[in-house]
Amino acid sequence: MRDLGRDIVGGRFAENSVLPGDSELMERFGVSRTVLREALKTLAAKGLIQARARIGTRVRERQFWNLFDPDILYWTAETGVDESFLLSLAEMRLALEPEAAALAAERRNEEHCALLADWIERMANATSSREFVESDLGLHMTVAEASGNPFMLSVSTLIEVALATTFSVSSPIPDPERHAGNVARHRDIVDAIAKGDAEGAREAMRTVIREGMERVQAVADQASGEAVRQR
Repeated sequence: MRDLGRDIVGGRFAENSVLPGDSELMERFGVSRTVLREALKTLAAKGLIQARARIGTRVRERQFWNLFDPDILYWTAETGVDESFLLSLAEMRLALEPEAAALAAERRNEEHCALLADWIERMANATSSREFVESDLGLHMTVAEASGNPFMLSVSTLIEVALATTFSVSSPIPDPERHAGNVARHRDIVDAIAKGDAEGAREAMRTVIREGMERVQAVADQASGEAVRQR
């Protein structure tokens, strides 16, 4: 299932293409027809494929994929995310996370405030992108939890791997000036939540997400420029 899923998400099997027949797939993976059918059934449930009589198993168009499915998100990260994916994710975050921050300002408890303060200090003291990304992700997940809305936390948990990929691209490490500025803007979120300032938390979260979008765009533009120079 994982190999076929990666091949579909990664583009080896393009949208609207037909997968190889059962016999070929059984031989490729060394599995029985029962095992293969179970794998295909799971991929169909994720919206990736659709079986049709006399046609075979067709790869569905991306619009039908369950992009919140954890497996699909992992496969997307493993096969490489592009600028469009990251910017679409950021747009979705803009619709949800500022409201989660506002709710957190109204509903947080002392434990939430302590956790957020701890994540901020970890971000400030991070010496590698990995440490910074882990702290950044931890802070955003804690905000979702502090919102008190189970749907906010569920969505954040589902897209955790995609968020980690975004934060990896937008990480300010090893630029000291960007690092300090990024931490300061995240600290604005934490301070507003601690003060119970819902509107302040909302705006601070928007600022952080938009900064991340600008960084993703800048990295994409840089990569495009280098590709043009190489040609």
